[in-house]
Amino acid sequence: MSGIEIGRLLRSGTSGFVIGCRVNQLSAPSFGALVRVPLEEGYQVYGLIYDIHIDDDGLVRQLITAQDVPDEVLRDNRENRNVPVEIGVMALGYEQAGQISHLLPPRPPLSLDAIYLCSDAEMVRFTSAGRYGYFRHILRDQDKPVEELLAAHLMAARAAHQAAGDQGWYQGALQELIRLMRDDYQRLISVLSAVSEI
Repeated sequence: MSGIEIGRLLRSGTSGFVIGCRVNQLSAPSFGALVRVPLEEGYQVYGLIYDIHIDDDGLVRQLITAQDVPDEVLRDNRENRNVPVEIGVMALGYEQAGQISHLLPPRPPLSLDAIYLCSDAEMVRFTSAGRYGYFRHILRDQDKPVEELLAAHLMAARAAHQAAGDQGWYQGALQELIRLMRDDYQRLISVLSAVSEI
C-alpha cells in the first residue's frame, strides 16, 4: 500500500497518538480524516484525526507585535518553521494478517513511524469491516468534539462508499448511531443535528 505521508509519530498510547508534521505538509490532513500507521509485516493501526494543533514560538510572538511584516517573512516562517504542527489521532482499530478489527490495537505505533492518509478504497475497506464497531471509540471519548468529528468522518466515508457503489452504508451508519445512543437522548439529538449538516 502507498499513500500520502502526512507526518511522523511523536507519542502514542493504546487509545491514540500524536503526529508531528511540517506546516507545509498541512494541506493533506484534515479534521475527521482516517489515517493508518503501517508497522511490521501485516500489522497496521487505524485512527481518526480529532485535533490539529499549531503551537506558537518566540519568533511568532515577535512577528505578531511587529508592524507591517513583509510577506516574505510570513511565508518563510510558515514554510521553514521548526516547530511541528501536532495532529491528535484517536485509535479506531487495526489490521493484522489481512483481518481488520475495530478493537483497540494490541500495541501502539512507535516514535517516528510514518503516518499515511487513507485512500477512499482504504476508507471503504476499514469502515465496511464488522458492524460499525469503531463508533464505540468515538462515542466513548467525552473530551473530544464528538458531534463534529462524526459529521466530518461520515461525510468522507459516505462519499467514499457512494463512489464505490455502496449506497446503503450511510443509512446503516445512522441506524447504528441511533442504536448506540438510544439511552442518551440529548447527545443523540446533538449528534444527529451535526450529521444533518452533511
